Amino acid sequence: MTSSRRLSAMAAACCLAVALVHGAGAQPESFDVVLAGGRVMDPASGLDGVRHIGIRGSRIAAISAAPLAGAVTMNVSGLVVAPGFIDPHAHAQTLEGNRFQARDGVTTALELESGAMPIDDWYRSREGTALLNYGATVGHIYSRISVMHEKSRWAEISAMRRDTSNPRPDWAYRPASAAEVEAMLARLDRGLADGALGIGMGPAYTPAVGREELLRVFELAARHKALAFIHMRSAGEIEPGGSIDALQEVLANVAATGASVHIVHIGSNGLRQTPRLLSMIDGARARGLDVTTEVYPYTAASTYIQSALFEPGWQERFAIGFGDVQWATGERLTAENFGRYRQQGGLVVIHMIPEASVRAALAHPGVMIGSDGVPLTDGGGHPRGVGTYARVLGRYVREERVLDLMTALRKVSLMVAERLAPFVPEMRNKGRIAVGADADITVFDPARVIDRATYENPAQYSEGIRHVIVGGTFVVRDEQLVPGVMPGRAIRNPRR
Repeated sequence: MTSSRRLSAMAAACCLAVALVHGAGAQPESFDVVLAGGRVMDPASGLDGVRHIGIRGSRIAAISAAPLAGAVTMNVSGLVVAPGFIDPHAHAQTLEGNRFQARDGVTTALELESGAMPIDDWYRSREGTALLNYGATVGHIYSRISVMHEKSRWAEISAMRRDTSNPRPDWAYRPASAAEVEAMLARLDRGLADGALGIGMGPAYTPAVGREELLRVFELAARHKALAFIHMRSAGEIEPGGSIDALQEVLANVAATGASVHIVHIGSNGLRQTPRLLSMIDGARARGLDVTTEVYPYTAASTYIQSALFEPGWQERFAIGFGDVQWATGERLTAENFGRYRQQGGLVVIHMIPEASVRAALAHPGVMIGSDGVPLTDGGGHPRGVGTYARVLGRYVREERVLDLMTALRKVSLMVAERLAPFVPEMRNKGRIAVGADADITVFDPARVIDRATYENPAQYSEGIRHVIVGGTFVVRDEQLVPGVMPGRAIRNPRR
């Protein structure tokens, strides 16, 4: 071999060494945490192989085919090391909710459908007390409450939405005047300026919202290039058991304004027409409209029984009966107790989503996962805020093979990060296993991972989620919550 060839071979060997240890140059002992010998699966790069992960501070510092050393070394051989799961639809923004979701593999829990208001109040109330990363949109529903009731503090506005003393509150059932709509838009505008992650809308809960009012909100989102999240109008307003008409309204508004929109829980909106709605979204995207959606892996929905969704005619709209509605205690409703519980108020579970619709949405390559998890009430409620992610990985990937593991990991992490990243640059560092990315990591046993939460007993932690790291800090270790840590950080859109 000539001297030049020997030099070329040496240079190639050096390049290979650098490729095997991304972030080479750092001393081994400089790593705070090493995850050793796990099956690293990164949906962004397609990496699926045994690697060693070095974490320094809150970032991934090295991905190596060779062993690394650090202050803490965790042997994760036989386990999958994946990007931390990102829930775009997490209503249970409490420490209890965080704990359940951490045990389900979630590292970032966002309130993007209902949102919040005032945004600064909402973020300030969570500083230093969050187990998981957090963020919220500014909510159109709350702007209605704020304007129509002149409330200004987050706690008051939030409580007003759940108040059962007035069965037909103005904010839901009274059409807004032109001046009130302008005031609502001003509040939404202020929320975006204060760092909200977008605008959240829920016309299903505010039946008095007119077409023009909703269109004005879409126009505001488009003007600010802010992502909008929407719970479409109730299923079956025209045709029972589906939401073609509701989706048509959303798509028309997107086409008219150029807004970017994410439609929440397509399964509970679409019901038996979910495959048709998915094809409509595909058609809209093929024609340049920026529309996405999500699903949760359950055949039951959940909401407040005092809400507008249970206005007379709900049985026909949802194509269900009293016995399909379950009170928090597990009791099924009847014609006799429905009125009493509606007056009392509280969360119910609604068994109305066909299994075929859940499978169709999970299998669709463009549909991401969101839990729509709500707080548990006296230990009762819907299991989706507790077991969504383990259920996808255990039941629908391992047991029933509705989708493969890498596709599932993409749906629970990268897809959400990529959807938000053009509007929230901070999300570019999430949803991936890469040098420089945030050290939000979920480690699980693919042979054991499964949900244990049920409709009758939802307060049961998922199994098989071995370790969860948020910003370089363990929040779950050896399937146990780590006491005394609160590494969750605010995710905000850069102030405009």
